Amino acid sequence: MAIKLGYEIPYQCEIEPGLQLIHRGGVIINPLATLGKNVTLLRGCTIGSNRRGKRAGAPVISSNVWIGANAAIIGRVTIGNDVMIAPNAYINFDVPSHSICVGNPAHIVSKENATEFYIDNPFDNGE
Repeated sequence: MAIKLGYEIPYQCEIEPGLQLIHRGGVIINPLATLGKNVTLLRGCTIGSNRRGKRAGAPVISSNVWIGANAAIIGRVTIGNDVMIAPNAYINFDVPSHSICVGNPAHIVSKENATEFYIDNPFDNGE
């Protein structure tokens, strides 16, 4: 699938219903990553592992998360529910629910309904 469409999404990934890939190509997901319901990924996203240190491992991304173009989420981090990761952000730390992350290195701006109007056709996740 990577050659044809430009996505590297190994079958080992745990992905719940509602994944949306917006714009073709450039998405890379580590085989050990976990994605919750209603995750939206834009072109150029990297969800990758860290091989050493306290963050060795792959990300766990919760439900209703929007990840902008060319953003990178690296290492054993947890991204909470209702989180927006801005384009070009670099995340290597845990992000609490209801947050917006911007910048490189990223910083958090908390906000209720962080992904309102950004998650299209959400899969009902019972929250």
